[in-house]
Amino acid sequence: MTALDPRAPLVLDTRELGRRPGSERHVELTVPAPADLGIEVLIVPEGSPVEFDLRLEAVMEGVLVTGTAIAGLEGECVRCLEPIEDEAEVDIQELYVYDDSRDGQAPDEDDETSRTEGDLIDLEPVLRDAVVLALPFQPMCQDDCPGLCPECGVRLADEPGHDHGEKIDPRWAGLTSLNDEPSN
Repeated sequence: MTALDPRAPLVLDTRELGRRPGSERHVELTVPAPADLGIEVLIVPEGSPVEFDLRLEAVMEGVLVTGTAIAGLEGECVRCLEPIEDEAEVDIQELYVYDDSRDGQAPDEDDETSRTEGDLIDLEPVLRDAVVLALPFQPMCQDDCPGLCPECGVRLADEPGHDHGEKIDPRWAGLTSLNDEPSN
């Protein structure tokens, strides 16, 4: 486990809570978004503001963090590739177990328990999980986006009546010339 930098924007100091269950602290902060926060087609731009409204509460096992995070989103519609700008508000709830509560046991590699490091907690993994899980798998510019024309790529929302005429199966295209010839 690497040591947390107390000056990092997503690292909070819980020292003032002590280890007195029931003590709590309200935290409002705005921090720059970390890199690679999002999915391929919809992201929170790196360095854009992420607003937190959190409550840190000391409990027997550690520090319970609850609240919300709001971040701006940028991406593109999966159907028509138009730019999308939106905002995500995600709920955060995570228990950071005190790091000395392991009773001398080494943590499992698969252990996904969030832990304090000294009196510090890192919000980045929790923020990343909350934002990525809240994003739509296939974001669209509007719920009924018709997409692009498969033949020419025209955005169908801009040209609702777009048509290429009657489609002829290429296997039967040679027979169309028989229709054009005069009969005897």
